[in-house]
Amino acid sequence: MAKKILIIDDDPTLLKMLETFLSSHDFTVDTAIDGDEGLAHIKQQRPDLIILDIQMPKMNGYTFMFELKKIPGALSIPVIVLTAKQGMAEIFKVEGVKEYITKPFQTEVLLTTIKKYV
Repeated sequence: MAKKILIIDDDPTLLKMLETFLSSHDFTVDTAIDGDEGLAHIKQQRPDLIILDIQMPKMNGYTFMFELKKIPGALSIPVIVLTAKQGMAEIFKVEGVKEYITKPFQTEVLLTTIKKYV
């Protein structure tokens, strides 16, 4: 059974590119354009891994991590932060993020990182 990845990012071009790339590597991919939509996805169908942006409308990545902790069992879902915002890796590690990758990134590096956790 294919592992499910939820990508939360407000950039529709990046969402489509990652969805196409990860689908070609036998992952099932869901997308959300902000933290609110991402939390709704998680409550309905739990992913095996989350890829999270920091700077988004409505709910940013940091607030998303805070809200994720309120969902029973959701802390067991590995989260990879994928962002243009540098210098916040330590803050997110404290919040339970497994990896912190800055944009621009190489898709093969992201794929290798994902495979560490699913």
